[in-house]
Amino acid sequence: MTLTRLSGRISTSGVLALVCAATVLAGTGHADGRDASAPGTSATHPQQAAARGSVVSVTPVLDLDAKEVEARLKKAGIDERQVRHGVRAYRIVYRTVDTQGRPTTASQLVAVPRNGDRHLRVVSWLHGTEVFRGEVASVNDESTDRATALLFASTGLAVSAPDYLGLGEGPGSHPYGHPKATVTAPVDGLRAARSFVRRDGRDLDRRVLISGFSQGGPATMMLGRALQRGTDPYFRLGALAPIAGPFDLTGFEAAAADDGIARSSLYLAYFATAWNRMYGLYATPKDAFRAPYDKTVESLFDGNHTGEEIGAALPRTSKELFTADFLDKIRNPTGELRRNLRVLDTTCDWRPQVPVHVFHSKADEDVPFKNAEHCARQLAVNGAAHQLTEVDEATSHSTTVVKALPEVVRDFHAVR
Repeated sequence: MTLTRLSGRISTSGVLALVCAATVLAGTGHADGRDASAPGTSATHPQQAAARGSVVSVTPVLDLDAKEVEARLKKAGIDERQVRHGVRAYRIVYRTVDTQGRPTTASQLVAVPRNGDRHLRVVSWLHGTEVFRGEVASVNDESTDRATALLFASTGLAVSAPDYLGLGEGPGSHPYGHPKATVTAPVDGLRAARSFVRRDGRDLDRRVLISGFSQGGPATMMLGRALQRGTDPYFRLGALAPIAGPFDLTGFEAAAADDGIARSSLYLAYFATAWNRMYGLYATPKDAFRAPYDKTVESLFDGNHTGEEIGAALPRTSKELFTADFLDKIRNPTGELRRNLRVLDTTCDWRPQVPVHVFHSKADEDVPFKNAEHCARQLAVNGAAHQLTEVDEATSHSTTVVKALPEVVRDFHAVR
């Protein structure tokens, strides 16, 4: 789990690493090119049925030449030496389903290289969960995740970077850590991206290259498992490269309860309020939060408050924010809480049939390095081909991703 940028103002290390676990969903078909808006236009289709992955609207957000991409990457602290092409990027709203399987919409950033290739390898980039809907790549021009999409696309890859449910232009609140929603939004985002590019005479390769940072680390593994098991009739798993993910959520939340990680009170408050909505962690706010925070905390995590606003409204430590009984419950989970956490502790507990490259840094104060070791052990037990790389140049959680990305790009281009 990790707070990306805490809206970028509380700390430059940012990315609230939420854990994204997911159970594998049955495929429901995907939209074809007839449902997509033409590239370079903004359009809506209110008459469309709720076909998952069909495009609702398209808004161009960037059209950069290679030099302009290089400048963007330098500003974000990302090595620009692999840039080969200019990039066009679009905000796409598409149809998907909510946590109950009901029709809804989500948004994503789709980036494509400005080259002549008609058949494009595709990356699904999964970001660290944000507390503020305006921080995601499809709407925030300063987002590190947008810069990441530019990096991939400038090397010749297409990119689908979903905002997840309830973020960006998606309605409602974000179902933080909900297993099924973690998979459905990215899968339907891939369908929408393919539908969109086909209107321009291009197509996406079946093999999806998946990478994600922080919360996007477990999400990477869950999406990969879903594709390997055939959740979509077209897309298949191509490669996996999770970065600095909280793969042991039980341990992560216990550390937050003990104030053993950076921004522990904010991480645990986000977890508590979201999981209470989904699973009922407490009967009333006063059972979890000390006064006066019991009157205010739940309203802060509505997707409309920035990380800076939330951070200013909370005490620095979990001990100051939560009741002793609630902290004990997090340290020693039982019953339904333990079962739900277990799902998110086992995102690496399977055997991918493709290369897995896990990246992490021992300098990470948000997500301890032992989370990467936890993932690597599970992969080893299952006989999976994998590699764990310590990102030596990183000095924090946020620098881990910018230092790891160039190697992820090289890995993806080496996949045949």
